[in-house]
Amino acid sequence: MTDLSKNDIVEAEIIGYGSDGMGVARIGGMAVFVSGAIAGERCRVRILKVLKNSAFARAEEVLEPSPERVRPDCPLYPACGGCGLRHMSYAEELRFKRTKVEDALRRIGGVELTLDAVHGAVSCERYRNKVQFPAAPGPRIGFYRARSHDVLDAADCLLQPESASRVRGAVLAWMREFNVQAYDEHTHTGLLRHIYVRAGSTGDSLVCLVVNAPAERQLPHEGGLVRRLRLAEPGITGIVVNYNTRPDNVILGDRYRTAWGESAMEETLCGLRFRLSVPSFFQVNRSQCEVLYSRALHFAALTGRETVLDLYCGIGTISLCLAGRAKRVIGAEIVPEAIDDARSNARANGVTNAEFFCGDASDIAARLEREGVRPDVVVVDPPRRGLEQPVIETIARMSPSRVVYVSCDPATLARDIKRFTGLSYVPQKSEAVDMFPRTEHVETVCLLSKLNVEHHIEEETKPKS
Repeated sequence: MTDLSKNDIVEAEIIGYGSDGMGVARIGGMAVFVSGAIAGERCRVRILKVLKNSAFARAEEVLEPSPERVRPDCPLYPACGGCGLRHMSYAEELRFKRTKVEDALRRIGGVELTLDAVHGAVSCERYRNKVQFPAAPGPRIGFYRARSHDVLDAADCLLQPESASRVRGAVLAWMREFNVQAYDEHTHTGLLRHIYVRAGSTGDSLVCLVVNAPAERQLPHEGGLVRRLRLAEPGITGIVVNYNTRPDNVILGDRYRTAWGESAMEETLCGLRFRLSVPSFFQVNRSQCEVLYSRALHFAALTGRETVLDLYCGIGTISLCLAGRAKRVIGAEIVPEAIDDARSNARANGVTNAEFFCGDASDIAARLEREGVRPDVVVVDPPRRGLEQPVIETIARMSPSRVVYVSCDPATLARDIKRFTGLSYVPQKSEAVDMFPRTEHVETVCLLSKLNVEHHIEEETKPKS
């Protein structure tokens, strides 16, 4: 072990990546995680923090650059915490994401499972269909500085649609003209907390202003704000006010009021129409979501005779895609508004073989088990924290032949695979889909099969990563 101290400057060879995309070096036996570094480079790095068994550093000078290094094309990089991989080529980013998933499966899950494919995005720009701009005194409207709650004023973002930037500009002009104060999270004063924008593939937008005010209160000069927004972005179909007086970092409160237009918008996905209200979950990259769901459907290997349980179903996106190939689909979700949207979406698309229940995934699964429901296939798409142990145990007792696990976090996916393995479910195939280009995040879909249950998946030609 070597003696490293904060602000030391040392030379280091970057031998790989950490799970967040930082380069990894070994200095005197200690793992040093270096922001802004690429595997294969030799850098002069500044030590920022030293822990017992590891350290964190920043690349001060690249002595031997990688051929995969590119010039970052965003003026806020690397100060903004929105995307951390703009210094590397997209090909290198996909290699990192493959390694990230496979390493997690091996180290945490205890399985040697090579990804059959990493599906890269056609475009790495303007792919996000949901934008959340925090506001701060100044006023400043933009994005958080990396690893902080300091808001960087940002007129634009290359990951987000130009319509969102126009909305931001209109709100900022309204605040300046009428002296509307931004929320100060230290004193819990000020009005505007966040601007929330959903942008559809048809050009429609739904705008929500999150405010620190009692429910139902009108905004200052609200009519003028509505006119500004509609003039700046003609595609707006609805303007919603969300009331949030909580003194924490939760973005949305529980109360909504429609200031103008509609309270929801419509989007298409996989040939189906979906109603999106402000709190509804919808994947932020529509085109890559269609790739992800197509792989999940492929792994499910449905013939039209199956009962499928879709846990964490959200507004029913996966459920309704499954319904076209299954006998019966049961969706479960804890957010009441999402379940309302799921039922509405089923009716809008003429789907009659899908039903939806509101409640905790573990409770719904246990209830279905008591009622004797025995799904042939279970699909799970949990939040980042993954599955609770009781959910995994209930799924195993239901004894489906296949479990299709869609994950946004390779670490919790790997942990849960290990738990499933102990209950006689083994991973068979896995693929990654890059839903979040230029960031360290990656989506994974994995097929687990029950031991001694024979099943076949028709092989397809898959794009190579």
